[in-house]
Amino acid sequence: MTNSMRASLVFLVMAILLAIVGFYQSWNLSLQILNFCIISAIMSLGVNIQWGYAGLLNIGVMGFAALGGLAAMLVATPPVPGAWALGWYGLLSTAIVLVAVVGSIIVAYRFIGNGRSKTLSIMAIAVVGYFLIRAVFDPAVELIEGFEPHHAGFLGGFGLPIILSWAFGGLLAAAAAWLIGKIALGLRADYLAIATLGISEIVIAIMKNEDWLTRGVKNVSGLPRPVPYEVDLQVSDTFRGVIEWIFSGRLAAAADEAARSEMMRLLLIEYSSIFVKLCYAGLFGTVLIILFLLSERALNSPWGRMMRAIRDNETSAEAMGKDVKGRHLEVFIIGAVVVGIAGAMMTTIDGQLTPTAYQPLRFTFLIWVMVIVGGSGNNLGAIIGGFIIWFFWIEAEPIGLWVMNQVTFFLEDGSALKESLISNAAHMRLFMMGLILLLVMRFSPKGLIPERIAKSTD
Repeated sequence: MTNSMRASLVFLVMAILLAIVGFYQSWNLSLQILNFCIISAIMSLGVNIQWGYAGLLNIGVMGFAALGGLAAMLVATPPVPGAWALGWYGLLSTAIVLVAVVGSIIVAYRFIGNGRSKTLSIMAIAVVGYFLIRAVFDPAVELIEGFEPHHAGFLGGFGLPIILSWAFGGLLAAAAAWLIGKIALGLRADYLAIATLGISEIVIAIMKNEDWLTRGVKNVSGLPRPVPYEVDLQVSDTFRGVIEWIFSGRLAAAADEAARSEMMRLLLIEYSSIFVKLCYAGLFGTVLIILFLLSERALNSPWGRMMRAIRDNETSAEAMGKDVKGRHLEVFIIGAVVVGIAGAMMTTIDGQLTPTAYQPLRFTFLIWVMVIVGGSGNNLGAIIGGFIIWFFWIEAEPIGLWVMNQVTFFLEDGSALKESLISNAAHMRLFMMGLILLLVMRFSPKGLIPERIAKSTD
C-alpha cells in the first residue's frame, strides 16, 4: 500500500471516529478534539522538522510551546497602566545595567589576554553585575506585583489582536532556539537532549515564578478571541435567523410557544458553541495546511536533501564542505518556530495562560509519540500521528470505561472488583498510548507513513 493510500485510509478512519464521538457523545466535544488534534499535528510537524530532517533530539518541546503561550498573553492582554507607572523606571534601569554588564563581559573576553586574569575578570564582572541588577530589579518587581494583586499584579501586554501572537510566538521561540542552538548544538545527541530539557524547565520555572510578567500560578484569564463569542451569536438576529431556517421543522412541531422558545434557546446555546469551534477549526486548519505545504517544499528542495544527507552521515557531509553546525542551527530554529506557533494557538483556544499546565507528559512525551507513530521524516505522517494520538489521549477514558463495563457485566452491582475496575478506567490512558506505540513499532517500525526514500536510477 502506498503512502498516499495509507494516509487517505487513516484520515477516513479519523473522520469516522470523530463522527462517532459527535453522534454518541456531543458534536461540541468532537469539534474540540478536532481543534486540539490540529494543534497537536502542528506541534508534531515542528518536532519532525528537527528530528526527521536533521536527527536533532529536542526534549525541550514544552519550553517552546510555553513561549508560544507567553506570546499570546503578551500580545493580547491589555497593558496595566498602574503597574507600568510604578515599575517602568526600575525595569528601564535594569535593562541599562544588564546591557552594560554584558558589554563589559564581551570587552573583557576580547581584550584581556588568555589565562587566569581573563577568567577572574569575567567572573568578577558577572558577580558584581548580578548584584547591581538585583539592586534595581527587585524593588521594581515588588512595586509591580503589589499593584492590585488580586486583579493585576503584572505589567500586562500590548492589547493587540490575539491572532498576531501566533507569528510572535514563532519569533519568540526562534530567538530562544537560536540561543539554545548556539550553546548546545555542538554537543552529542544525548547531551543535546538533556540540555534542551533543562532549558525548557528553566523557561517554565520563570513563567511560574515571575508574577510581574505572567502572574505566575494566578494565571492570566480572559484572553480575547479571534472568533465570535457565543453570547454575541445568541443575540445576533442573523445567527438566530439561520438557526430558525435550519430547524424550522423541529420548531414548528413544538407543542406551544413556550416550548418553541425553550427549544430555540437550547438550539442557540448548542449551535453557537459549535459555530465557534468550526471557526477555530477553519483558522487552525488553514495554518496547518500552509505549514505542511511549506515543510514539504523545504523537504523536497536541495536544502532538504542536504539536511537528510547531514542527518545520515555528518562526517561525510563535513568532508564535502557543508557547515553542519550552521545547518543544524537553521533546522532547529525552524522547528522551534512551528512549535511556538502551536503553543500560541493552544493558549488562544484555552483563553488563558496557565504556566502550571505545561507538563512534560503533555508537551514532550505525547509529541514524540505522535512523530514516532506517524512516521519520522514524513510531514504527512507527523500530522497523522498528531491526530491519532491526541484523539485516543482524550477518548481513552470513555473507551476504558466502556471496556470495563463489558468485562465486568457478569459481576453483581456493588462488587468490589467491579467498582475498582470501573473507577480505574481513567488509567487506561497510559496503557492505550503504550499499546498503540507497541503495535505500530511491531507492524510498521518506520511509522504509519514511513519516510520516502528516493531510489537510485543508475
